Amino acid sequence: MKIAFVANTCWNIYNFRKGLVHHFLSKGDEVIVLAPKDEYTDRIKSWGVKWLDTPLEGTSVNPFREFKYLLRIYSIFKSERPALALTYTIKPNIYSSLVSKWTPTKVICNVSGLGTIFLTTGLIGKLALILYRQAFKFSSYVFFQNSDDRELFTSKIKVESYKIGLIPGSGINLEQFKPLAFTQNTKTKFLMISRLIIEKGVREYAEAAKAFKDDKNVAFTLVGKFDTNHSRSIDEKELKQWITNGWIQYQPHSDNISNIIESHDVIVLPSYREGTPRTLLEGAAHARPLLASDVPGCREVVKNGYNGFLFEPLNSSSLINKMKLFLSLSIDEKKHLANNSRELVEKNFDEKLVVDAYEEAIHRIIKVS
Repeated sequence: MKIAFVANTCWNIYNFRKGLVHHFLSKGDEVIVLAPKDEYTDRIKSWGVKWLDTPLEGTSVNPFREFKYLLRIYSIFKSERPALALTYTIKPNIYSSLVSKWTPTKVICNVSGLGTIFLTTGLIGKLALILYRQAFKFSSYVFFQNSDDRELFTSKIKVESYKIGLIPGSGINLEQFKPLAFTQNTKTKFLMISRLIIEKGVREYAEAAKAFKDDKNVAFTLVGKFDTNHSRSIDEKELKQWITNGWIQYQPHSDNISNIIESHDVIVLPSYREGTPRTLLEGAAHARPLLASDVPGCREVVKNGYNGFLFEPLNSSSLINKMKLFLSLSIDEKKHLANNSRELVEKNFDEKLVVDAYEEAIHRIIKVS
């Protein structure tokens, strides 16, 4: 069977869909990837997949460019004739579903968070709602990453109940992300891994770092790409100020995030809303306590008092208080949180659960000989 993965970046496929791609390849399925070219394109091609350039501007509302993207997907579906397309992020979900109306390809969408639609009131969010309503009439199945997203989405966009499923995000490879020893360091190091956009809570994290600027026993690290093209990116001057003032240590990117997690004590995510945040899954799999905002997506991975602490979203004071609470714990209490993090992902977020869910959905909509 030929299976297409459609995403907004090759980075998305490499970081979040690797296990699923390799699962299909191991079965002898043919995999093609539709995504724009980026620094991860050659890496996914090395897996033995066929990559087809599909240029996409994530925040564009230019009708000509949008129609060109739609036609590109249509032409590939017509020429390559994949039996199935697995799609990720808003535009691939919408346009692949629309194209499935005119092609035999069945589409399984993954709605990984509702930030653009429900956290903003701009033109892109409104347009996405309209297009989703039309497109999802033709999708064959839709996965959501938490029940809150499912309920909110389906309250605004009708999707038949038999076409809906829940998965634990992208899951986590428990063999790759093994538990790391938690030791008492002289300095407690907080770590946030995220794109530098407002809705991820980057400013709240910086405010918390500022509050501890005179405490030599605490350090803050921020890892993530700065995207000047994103409409909700933080201001570059802000980032430079945080660094210059010594509030945070900044690293734009890392291909070995496990090494960074190993050198830190706590993973922090002050996001305003999530699907199932990969950064928390990776931290938990490596046996690290977690601090996250009490919002959909985060609260599925962080159980308050069990493997970390939840705080109020958009509230740096609440985040600071939970950081102080963590700092007040004994080393044994911190280790207990760390061990619970690993146990939680082993039980609820194993990547194998995602693979099984996709296989079940595929067998519902395609008769495999």
